[in-house]
Amino acid sequence: MSLDSFTQSVDDAVSGFFEPVATWLGEIVFYSVPVGGTDLPLIVAWLVLAGLVFTGWFGFVQLRKFRLAVDVVRGRYDEKGSAGEVNHFQALTAAVSGTVGLGNIAGVAVAVSIGGPGATFWMIMCGLLGMATKFVEVTLGVKYREVHADGTVSGGPMHYLPKGLAERFGKNGKTLGKVLAVLASFMVLFFGLFGGNLFQVNQSYAQLVSVTGGENGLMGSSAGALFFGMLIATIVGIVLLGGIRSIASVTSKLVPAMAGIYIAACLVVIAVNATAVPSAIATIIEGAFNPEGVAGGVLGALIIGFKRAAFSNEAGLGSAPIAHSAVKTKHPASEGLVALLEPFIDTVVICTMTALTIVIASPASWAEARAGESVGGVTITSDAFGTVMPWFPYILTIAVMLFAISTVLTWGYYCMKAWTHLFGRSKGSELTFKVFYTVFAVAGSLLTLQTLIDMADAVLFMLAVINIIGLYLLAPVVKRELNSFLAFVRRRDDGRDTEADTDQELVKTTV
Repeated sequence: MSLDSFTQSVDDAVSGFFEPVATWLGEIVFYSVPVGGTDLPLIVAWLVLAGLVFTGWFGFVQLRKFRLAVDVVRGRYDEKGSAGEVNHFQALTAAVSGTVGLGNIAGVAVAVSIGGPGATFWMIMCGLLGMATKFVEVTLGVKYREVHADGTVSGGPMHYLPKGLAERFGKNGKTLGKVLAVLASFMVLFFGLFGGNLFQVNQSYAQLVSVTGGENGLMGSSAGALFFGMLIATIVGIVLLGGIRSIASVTSKLVPAMAGIYIAACLVVIAVNATAVPSAIATIIEGAFNPEGVAGGVLGALIIGFKRAAFSNEAGLGSAPIAHSAVKTKHPASEGLVALLEPFIDTVVICTMTALTIVIASPASWAEARAGESVGGVTITSDAFGTVMPWFPYILTIAVMLFAISTVLTWGYYCMKAWTHLFGRSKGSELTFKVFYTVFAVAGSLLTLQTLIDMADAVLFMLAVINIIGLYLLAPVVKRELNSFLAFVRRRDDGRDTEADTDQELVKTTV
């Protein structure tokens, strides 16, 4: 039996076994209700509502403290002797690498095809709301993280849910928190293996095949797939062995590089079509409030935009706090402020650049997709760049590869923290996971396992339900931490002793 036929047999067997479960789970998690002539997934409404609540609760923190967040990333408020493994910039890039990926390239194209140009406006709005949610969950992640004897750090919903609920609600909160922590760990682990690892490798391999002659080209054979999988696995395995310091070191270089390449390409298309920019912006704004050919009209465009943004920046899902918890800081809210930059980079900047490029270039494939024809999102984006740069598919391949590697690395770290929470932190346990995760990367170029990837999406968004309930219950803790950090910032800016009298200037707040 050839390798191709073997992998196809595995795909078919897995799909046949899990498809009913995946369909059932997807129908529950992504259950939609008809609203204004279109369908609204309740999970999207749940995520957007959280953004609205936290934006109001913290007084538009994403706007008022945006500059302070940038200053924290730059190291202006660093403190010597802080526990943690990485600096603020490295923690941010590690977390961003887990969200910025193929969704920013393909998903956005699908959004502006189904929801029209106006979906871009609502993506931006949802991204801005998600900044507040990200601030809350990451502050809690750092607040309740566990610093181990060897200096390494573990954090995320599997830590702040049991510790925070026990702190606020006593014995009953502790019991509930432990159950939720186990569920959160399982959900993170399952999605990381299939959505954060296998899917990323599979899609990057598909893009590589498409620019090297297709199935009959250099990389189209089963041997080419195996070579690619082993190459990615080797890179991932080596970096994972170094822990979060190694991952952060790589992503702190990889994320700016991949974002820079992609944004530069967008700017080239925009610059060549500079005269079309004003009309494109007008089309986006007009399409947001008066869309044509979009099911559900304004509400339809809004739902599509919000859905794309919510799926892209992962605000409220509980994944990002795992990476951010490793930061070196004495003030949890300092990293919460850094984290609110994440949806801004992912959604407000990169997703918007993709959408604007497509709207300005207006490739034929986009028109076909809007007319109802089946066109891949990556194809639309690639064609948009191709109107100016015919050789762009090669650049896009590099960008996809960088996106995929960084995402696999970050989700490898997330998965390891979930794994060790479930099975212990022994060296044997950690090594077992790293080998297991690395082998999965090899499988990514050989298998699709689309059914399990669909299940992984549903499982991850189930985590959002658990996580956001916890965020609501623990929001008063976040407000106290924010006030504590702002008091520290005032002392630092005034040139006073930053280590003394911390509690004396803590502003008491009633929530």
